[in-house]
Amino acid sequence: MTGLVLALTGAGLIFAVLAWVPKAGAVLEIVLSGLMLACLVGAGMVLLYGDGVVGWDERWWNVLLLLAGGLAVTGGGPLTTSVLALADRGNTRAQSTQKAGEVLRGGALIGSLERGAIFAALVAGWPEGLAIVLAIKGLARYPELRSPDQPASVTPQAVAERFIIGTFTSVLWSVTCAAFLLSH
Repeated sequence: MTGLVLALTGAGLIFAVLAWVPKAGAVLEIVLSGLMLACLVGAGMVLLYGDGVVGWDERWWNVLLLLAGGLAVTGGGPLTTSVLALADRGNTRAQSTQKAGEVLRGGALIGSLERGAIFAALVAGWPEGLAIVLAIKGLARYPELRSPDQPASVTPQAVAERFIIGTFTSVLWSVTCAAFLLSH
């Protein structure tokens, strides 16, 4: 079972890296994100069916830790932009959360740091770290969310929607990757 879990997690990480290649919101990115998610679900099911990581040799547990951490950080970006693209279907350009990304610059880097910090805090057994990360992000983004100087090409609601959807997707992904790892 160890090999299958590691293989599925590794495959998920490969799909996550490949999902960064297509344009944000492209069908290929959505498909690759879905495959990445399916790999994590499959590995999680194998862990739930078995005994989790209890009894694993420490070296294999460390490999899983690195793979799951990489998947948490890398996979959340394409997954988040895929969810935002799906949320945008039928919206006008001014309501587009993709267009709102121009207001909330640096989202990919901030999201990666956020996912890494959340994953590390949860794996280290410090769930309070999640609240601290979210508080810092919310306080740092507050001026951009409330700024009256936003471009006319995007609505304030689209900016707030992008922040909320992006944050929830990103956080849920990193929490899922950490929970998968801690399934013992």
